[in-house]
Amino acid sequence: MLRFVLERLVGMAITMLLVSMMVFVIMELPPGDYADRYAFRKYSGTGVSVTEADVQAIRVELGLDQPMVVRYFDWIGGIVLHGDFGQAFAFETSVVNVIGDKVWLTLAILFTTLIITYVISIPIGIYAAVKRGSAADYGLTIFSYLGLALPNFLLALILLYFANRWFEADIGGLFSSQYKDAPWSLAKLWDLVAHLWLPAVVLAWSAVAYQIQTMRATMSDELNRLSVTAARARGVPEGKLLWKYPARLAINPVVSTIGFDVNRIFSELPIVAAVLGLTELGELLLRAYLDLDMYVAGAILLLLTFIIVFMNFISDILLAWLDPRIKLGA
Repeated sequence: MLRFVLERLVGMAITMLLVSMMVFVIMELPPGDYADRYAFRKYSGTGVSVTEADVQAIRVELGLDQPMVVRYFDWIGGIVLHGDFGQAFAFETSVVNVIGDKVWLTLAILFTTLIITYVISIPIGIYAAVKRGSAADYGLTIFSYLGLALPNFLLALILLYFANRWFEADIGGLFSSQYKDAPWSLAKLWDLVAHLWLPAVVLAWSAVAYQIQTMRATMSDELNRLSVTAARARGVPEGKLLWKYPARLAINPVVSTIGFDVNRIFSELPIVAAVLGLTELGELLLRAYLDLDMYVAGAILLLLTFIIVFMNFISDILLAWLDPRIKLGA
């Protein structure tokens, strides 16, 4: 198991190195750089003529005149050795200061969504497989199809409407107005928890529907195996039998898609955040690209990719724990 974990860690490190190179290339793709945008903003409408020499002077001041390879190694070296993601030019501060709170809020939304997804889908999928062909099974199947068909942003609008109409609840954003700019405290943390359920439920909606169907299908297949029939013939209690034999193997496809679910959440989060007025990294990423503030954009892309790669690593470890054949290479 230790060798298995070490191999996955080395693979994760190599993957992140390659990803960092790709991210930096993506940062360089837009025409121009922040020096052009800075000069335009500073002198636009002033009647002052800006020469190429002026722009080049700004570029030298910001360190953007160095070759791409030199800037890449400066950038990745600062991240690895000092945790420094560079300068956020548009904000006139470090990237860490700009993305700090937004990273933790995005992670809070992500992990709350994942918890809701698996806590609901796994037991319901098992129940649907055990009661296959019953009215409950058909009802859950209809629910899952509805979850796959109804867009998340539309569900967000529906929940916002009913929450405000029936309960007069203020659930837009992640904080109430009195806590939005307040320092962190237990009251602010509780306010975050009170607001966090809505985006988590919205983002988990389609994932729950998909994982219910996945769990139902794999569990149904495992229930028909001879090992389950033999265990039942030996008098193993039904509850213990279900969790010890078919459920432990049926859960493997669900666990293996954790990284996919994380990627899907990150893909859907920006539009859901726009509907619900959330503070997260997607909006900041778009703004950084529009401003050509490439170190901010690169840091966000790198962090989001690292989270996906890390969750894939966790998925591999869980799979090896659930099914020893995986780590033995079977």
